[in-house]
Amino acid sequence: MSPATAAPRARLTFRLIACAFAAVVLTTAATADGPPEVQEHILDNGMKVLLVPRHLSPTVACGWVAKVGSVNERPGITGISHLFEHMMFKGTHTIGTRDYELDKQLIAEQEVLQEQMRAEMLIQRDLLRRGEIDDVTSPDAKTERFKMLEAQFDSLVTLQRDNMVQNEFDQVLSRNGASRLNAFTSNDLTFYIMSVPANKLELWFWMESDRLKNPVFREFYSERDVVYEERRLRVESTPTGKFQESFDAMFWDASPYSWPVIGYASDLPFISKADADHYYATYYAPNNLCAVLVGDFEPKEAVKLAEQYFGRIPRGETPPPPMITEEPQQHAEKRFYGAAETNPAVTVRWHTVAAIHRDAPALTVMSELLNGATGRLQRNLVLGQGVATSARAGDDARKYEGMFEIDAECKEDILPEQLEQAIHGEIGKLQQEPVTDVELQSVKNRYLTRTWRMLDGNFFQMIRYGMSEATSSWQDADRMDQAIQEVTAAEVQAVATKYFTRENRAVAIWTRLDSAEPEDPALAALPPQAKQMAQRSLKRLEGMTEPAEVEEMLGRLEMMGARMPDEMKPAMDYIRGRAEEKLAELQKEGD
Repeated sequence: MSPATAAPRARLTFRLIACAFAAVVLTTAATADGPPEVQEHILDNGMKVLLVPRHLSPTVACGWVAKVGSVNERPGITGISHLFEHMMFKGTHTIGTRDYELDKQLIAEQEVLQEQMRAEMLIQRDLLRRGEIDDVTSPDAKTERFKMLEAQFDSLVTLQRDNMVQNEFDQVLSRNGASRLNAFTSNDLTFYIMSVPANKLELWFWMESDRLKNPVFREFYSERDVVYEERRLRVESTPTGKFQESFDAMFWDASPYSWPVIGYASDLPFISKADADHYYATYYAPNNLCAVLVGDFEPKEAVKLAEQYFGRIPRGETPPPPMITEEPQQHAEKRFYGAAETNPAVTVRWHTVAAIHRDAPALTVMSELLNGATGRLQRNLVLGQGVATSARAGDDARKYEGMFEIDAECKEDILPEQLEQAIHGEIGKLQQEPVTDVELQSVKNRYLTRTWRMLDGNFFQMIRYGMSEATSSWQDADRMDQAIQEVTAAEVQAVATKYFTRENRAVAIWTRLDSAEPEDPALAALPPQAKQMAQRSLKRLEGMTEPAEVEEMLGRLEMMGARMPDEMKPAMDYIRGRAEEKLAELQKEGD
């Protein structure tokens, strides 16, 4: 062998040894004291409690997860899981109210009016089907009886708010040192999370068990309207929001994953408190919940507190129904074209597998190979061929089904179809050529390093085990990490060949929708996301011809104000100013 050919092989051997050494060091570090000591306890009412004692700092990351998400909904009540994320902060029999008996009375009176209002809304929907109105949400579409009922209902809401102690649930916890209070809803779960000082752990148990045992859905319909407005901001007020919703619906033929977590616009106004009560009794029963504690506590004491507080919640009378509907096999490629106020881009999706499927680890490794600053998409599409300004891959393995997605934005003068072919080319390489040992080990090391760093904190561990328990079992979080380290090049090639076929994919082509209208300098100065939200709101505002429509919009903006992230507030101020100008113009015309 000549020196010219020997040198590269020597460098390759050194790199293999270095990668293998790094893997051994990381694995040894991660397992020096064994896996995290997770203690599982199941209460008599069926609630599971996971305990991970870590005496590193005097804090405890606490959370509880409800094994319910949008996948458990049905047409007619889509969005109800996300609505609960809001409602669970409204308080209990003792928190959030000055007079609970008055609360009950006002809620009962509201329900009587809402039932009558829903009957009027059905009349409006019938008018829509007949073509006599164009939009059931428009003030002009409301019947006179509906307006009368709405006025009576608003007066009850005012009385209810006067009786409320706003945000008392959050305030009690914050005053006692709690931080990172939050919640999130996904397709498969709803998670309520926070961090508390170690000496306030009993307060957490009492507060959380109280809102599970004695919830009061105050301002239910007002909060439902807030969620409706949130949907507008997330979906209608973003360049591709409505397109993404349509693309999701096209991608999934039968699976409940086809509808959005935030719900359909037509469903949200019809969700009733009776729907909510039934949904809560089914999915928020302790036998469908899991609490997770990670931090500075003694397990025996934590178990005592769990039995004392969570144990007092009655077991659900009806078990959550099993998921039956499965996504059928796709037999032909699907294509979607959308023109939006965005740069030309491509999204390619393939149907894959559930989170606990045996092929899931290899698909995760495949996404790692493609993704990141050193991944193939960045190296080959962005830096190499120069056809994309950015590109990312994501493996989305859910509880019942999965999908794999690649998103890429076109470089100037590159057509989306050209970029699409480059994406397919990268998939083709994985199908035709086994990944080298060096690249495969590098990806595993990167995954292990990132996971190890995140496991250093209590909060991530709490979320990790809770999410894993909600989709399968908490043990699968650790099993997946080990399985990823054992994935072979042959397995990566096998999943690339099995799932990444033309008939199993859907492709979205995004083209730019240019506007010829001159831009307001104040609008141009807004941050990109805030600007997009403002542009969508302005379009709705332009179509308004009655003062009542604008007043309703201003009312919604007022409700959203307190919940709006700081970066979006300049857009809210801009929209409010334009709406006030529009209202003044319409009122002047009326005079």
